[in-house]
Amino acid sequence: MSVFAKATASRSARAVWTGVALAGVSALLLTACSSGAPAPAESEAPTESAGDALPIEAGDRDLTLKVGTILPQSGTLAFLGPPEEAGVALAAKEINEADMGINVEVVYRDSGDTTTDIATVSVTDLLSQDVSAIIGAASSGVSFTVIDQITAAGVVQFSPANTSPDFTDYEDNGLYFRTAPSDLLQGEVLGNQIAEDGASTLGLLVLNDPYGTGLAAATKEAFEAAGGEVVAEELFNTGDSNFDAQLSSINAANPDAVAVITFDEAKVVVPALVGSGYPGDQLYFVDGNLADYSADFAPGLIAGAKGTLPGPVLEDDFRDRLLEINPDLGTQFSYGPESYDALMLIALAAYAANSTDGTDIAEYLRQVSGGTGDGEVVSNFADAAKLLTEGQQVDYDGASGPITLDEHGDPTEATIGIYQYKDDNTYERIN
Repeated sequence: MSVFAKATASRSARAVWTGVALAGVSALLLTACSSGAPAPAESEAPTESAGDALPIEAGDRDLTLKVGTILPQSGTLAFLGPPEEAGVALAAKEINEADMGINVEVVYRDSGDTTTDIATVSVTDLLSQDVSAIIGAASSGVSFTVIDQITAAGVVQFSPANTSPDFTDYEDNGLYFRTAPSDLLQGEVLGNQIAEDGASTLGLLVLNDPYGTGLAAATKEAFEAAGGEVVAEELFNTGDSNFDAQLSSINAANPDAVAVITFDEAKVVVPALVGSGYPGDQLYFVDGNLADYSADFAPGLIAGAKGTLPGPVLEDDFRDRLLEINPDLGTQFSYGPESYDALMLIALAAYAANSTDGTDIAEYLRQVSGGTGDGEVVSNFADAAKLLTEGQQVDYDGASGPITLDEHGDPTEATIGIYQYKDDNTYERIN
């Protein structure tokens, strides 16, 4: 069983989330509607546009688009870096191979985590190279340290993995976007899943940053709305190495389930919690720590534990294409599709605007995602670019789903998968 959620959004109001439990649904799907005017009858002029869409200039393009990345090559989310960078590299390869008059250059840099200033150094370097957009960071906390620097420079920031709800209304000059859904969605799925699995009490072990506290709050709200009670809520800070006090409090409360809302710290806290006597199959993981622990944990340590991760079931062809970029990915594809789509959308927006200026790209990003309600649905760059050269509108549906960005730069359609750990401490999708 999983949960179905629907959000409705207007141009003047933040999205409102509601949830209803349904049987037989494979994942949680978020959909949204915008309040754009109905499309008028088709026009004879190819540069005319419907609804809120800006016009598309017909004709060939001759553009060079330089994009930077600040994805985690080090720090507590380093396990997400390889699939994210592979997604970006695959998109750049396919855009350039389409040979449609736009050439993409990618400059890869590290984001580190919130214990370092690596992200600031990387952003400063990328801005000095006149990039039009920066993809990243993965960590919401890291993005908050650089978002003002990026957007003040008139450069697009596009994260494939930021999930903090605080980005929705952030003053970003209309230059911040993401392909990952807000944790208001993941928290609702997680809280309801725990309740549906039969737990009546819940403990929360939470990273004290915008990601952790935001996801914990959404999980708690959903779990309590389903009739459960959160009996322990323990915070820790990035860089902490001792979690004895938090784990003692959780064990004392003896909850039916524990949601571990952390990054790489799970490698320390999970064995300690299970070693203290807490059953490993009653743990719940999240996107920040849903990882392959076969080399880190004793066999069977977390067999039966579950976790949530945004993203649809990946097509085999897309997995194969990512593995051609980086054969070492194995089964780790988290946020690879979202990273791929981030660059695809940036390139399509530049193509639609016939400009590589960051502010011009931002004006067209929502439009090429289908957020204005216009355009022919496309799923690859070559087909989309052909339509744009004819002055027509496009609606890009990508590897991570339909996306459809709203006026805040948030995706209005997203899927949350449910995963379960096997005896070898690797995980598989079950819903």
